[in-house]
Amino acid sequence: MKAAVLDKYDKQGRNLVIVDVPVPEIGYGEVLVKVHTAGVNPLDNMIIRGEVKLIVPYAMPLVMGNEFCGTIEKMGDEVAGFSVGDRVYGRLPLKHIGAFAEYVSVSSEAIAKVPDYLSNEESTAVPLTALTSLQALELLHAKVGDTVFISGGTGSFGAMAIPIAKSRGLKVITNGSASQRDRVISLGADRFIDYKTEDYSKSLYDVDCVIDTLGERELPKEFGILKRGGHLVSLRGLPNGEFASRMQMPLWKRMLFKLAGMKYDRMAARNQQHYHFIFVHEDGEGLQQVSRLFTEKRIPASVDEVFGLEDVNQALKKVASSGSKGKVVLAVSR
Repeated sequence: MKAAVLDKYDKQGRNLVIVDVPVPEIGYGEVLVKVHTAGVNPLDNMIIRGEVKLIVPYAMPLVMGNEFCGTIEKMGDEVAGFSVGDRVYGRLPLKHIGAFAEYVSVSSEAIAKVPDYLSNEESTAVPLTALTSLQALELLHAKVGDTVFISGGTGSFGAMAIPIAKSRGLKVITNGSASQRDRVISLGADRFIDYKTEDYSKSLYDVDCVIDTLGERELPKEFGILKRGGHLVSLRGLPNGEFASRMQMPLWKRMLFKLAGMKYDRMAARNQQHYHFIFVHEDGEGLQQVSRLFTEKRIPASVDEVFGLEDVNQALKKVASSGSKGKVVLAVSR
């Protein structure tokens, strides 16, 4: 089968190569999925640059790709709730990625059936960002009526996080380019801030919780608008000791990440706030909740551009440019 493979880490980024590799074997509780589409994410570029190797050390060569939509072609022993021919999607287990390929083997506990109204391309926009949203909201301890600020919510993450947050009864504020205002409001945002004409750090205060998608340069401002005792979840900051403990990492990594994230922990401690780093993990049960929510609310899934598998490097560059308005997708097979 054809697959897009990384042969070594490269801090400057490097091109993936399209090669022939064996179709993966399935084990106990796994299914073999024919991949129709795969999502391209900032995480893929981070893996290429070696930025997550302390969290998940991958062996090379590595078939890349973290999320997919496809059809089950074969099932292993003790797989329940699925049948051959089911259209499914998922965020692959952290240690077993490989969605940029014609086939993938995956635990049945990491997948869910796709809502019927979503196309393959639209479905691929869901797993990673939806699960990130769910897991972030759990860390935020957000309750009905709370206000959440999502920094830079005009991309693929915001397109998923905004409607999910609204479905949980939260008030959502986000910022970005004015050209995206109408689309973001249509997704359910209660307030949109044009970053060119308004500084959110001067107009917002005592926000209940914050989801950071921009990283270090924005974190001081985000803590500044967060209420005393509030929670901030970062997708782009540095891991800290709390993250390492939550991920059940060995003691040496807990100590390392405690030092790495100390700057942000200290920022948070000034006002008894809480800093959390998130690295989304697979969760079929959570994705089933998402499927039910999407089916009930008919939530749209935003797709920016679709590339062929052979154009994977163009897709990665598109994501790296931060110019996408939704999910960048690879059409792997039909």
